[in-house]
Amino acid sequence: MVDYTLDKLRTHGYRITQPRPVVIDVLTESHGHLTSAEILERVAAVDKSIGRASVFRVLDLLTSLAVIRPVYVEGRSPAYVMLTPEGHHSHIVCVTCGHVIELDTCVVDGLDEQLEEQYGVQLSGHLLEFYGTCAQCR
Repeated sequence: MVDYTLDKLRTHGYRITQPRPVVIDVLTESHGHLTSAEILERVAAVDKSIGRASVFRVLDLLTSLAVIRPVYVEGRSPAYVMLTPEGHHSHIVCVTCGHVIELDTCVVDGLDEQLEEQYGVQLSGHLLEFYGTCAQCR
C-alpha cells in the first residue's frame, strides 16, 4: 500500500517529501482508524523533526487524492482510514464499545455499476460503515 500511495503522489505531480512516507507508513501499519492526535503521536515517535502542520498537510493531500478518508465514530474526533487501490473501505462499528471490524472483501460489488448507470455518474470508490453490537458486547 505504501508503494501504491507514493506512486499515486508522483503520478499527480507531487514530490516525496520527508513527512509523506512517514505518515503513509503510520497509516498503513495501523490499518487506519487513527485520529489525527494518534497519527501525530506515532509520527513523532518515528521522526521528531516532522511538525504538526506538515502532518496535517499530508492528511489533507491524501484525502484530496482519495487515498484516505476521515470517518466519524460517535463522540470521537475523525479517524482516518486507508482506501484500497480501487477506492474502497468497509467496516462494522460496535455501537456499544466502538470496536471496528474491518471487512476483508468488498460487499457492494456490482452495486457501483448499477449506481453509475442509474445516476449517470462515474464512481471512484466508496466508504461503507455498518453499525451493530459486537460479540463481546452482546
